[in-house]
Amino acid sequence: MVKFSSSEIRDILISMLVIAGVFAYILSERNINLAINLFPITLIAVGLGFVLHELAHKFVAIHYGFWAEYKLWAEGLVLAIITSFFGFVFAAPGAVYIHGEYISDEQNGKISLAGPLTNIFLALIFLGLLSISSASPILQTIGFIGFSINSFIALFNLIPFSALDGAKILRWNPIIWILTAAVAFIMTFNQYIHLF
Repeated sequence: MVKFSSSEIRDILISMLVIAGVFAYILSERNINLAINLFPITLIAVGLGFVLHELAHKFVAIHYGFWAEYKLWAEGLVLAIITSFFGFVFAAPGAVYIHGEYISDEQNGKISLAGPLTNIFLALIFLGLLSISSASPILQTIGFIGFSINSFIALFNLIPFSALDGAKILRWNPIIWILTAAVAFIMTFNQYIHLF
């Protein structure tokens, strides 16, 4: 059974609220009143993507018998808030910390892959919502933002930089990394290359 400490629940909720807030602020073009109205939408479309990404890492790590817990990174949250004032978001609110006797490249790769795959799956759900919600502007907005942001979160995390998921996936299996990154890339930039 997966357990959550009270500090882990607190850290997840704080991270989720801050991330949803900064994305609402950016998407509203830094208009506070509009950001307040967008906040419930970004909480669903972005906050959910962030939380489920991190929980996917935790659940797969626990499946392999490792200890795993999400911990907030206060400096990363402050950085997200500061960058939002400049019109973009650099979000590094925290991470799932994993401990165990020996984590193989395959286990580490699969644990890392779980996060971006979760965002790709969520993006497809939001795309489905977008395609069936023509009568509801709110559902269209949730679908569009959810699809766009989750696609981007997947792609960003697949960058093969040491602290991101991509480096661990690439070290484990370059073919899986290429295929997953290609899907995330196409989903992220579909509006520019008109594939969907």
